[in-house]
Amino acid sequence: MAHWYESSIDKQIREAQERGEFDDLPGAGKPLPGAGETLPDDWWLRDLVQRENLSAAIPATLLLRRDVEDLPEAVAKKTSEQAVRTYIAELNVRIVRAHRGELAGPAVALALVDADAAVRQWRARRGR
Repeated sequence: MAHWYESSIDKQIREAQERGEFDDLPGAGKPLPGAGETLPDDWWLRDLVQRENLSAAIPATLLLRRDVEDLPEAVAKKTSEQAVRTYIAELNVRIVRAHRGELAGPAVALALVDADAAVRQWRARRGR
């Protein structure tokens, strides 16, 4: 039964419901994903970044931390010792800049990466 005032949108929705257009939609009768979980304050931002693949929206210090965490995989893709050393040198420059507060984002406590250790790991993975 329609209310005394029904907007055109409400009318379209009501008529679609009456026609059964919302019946048997995927996920009908199932709980919403994440229902009952405690979410961080910035849940909506994290969801947006992941859903829209917005790496540019991630602060530089957090990207740096992710690059340090992904270091073994990144080094494994390098084709020469010089490429490994160049990558580590550039990463260490970014770490120093983060320590100085020159990068946008929250403070991160990261140690400089040992280039010699990275090269040893690179060689070990390559069987050299």
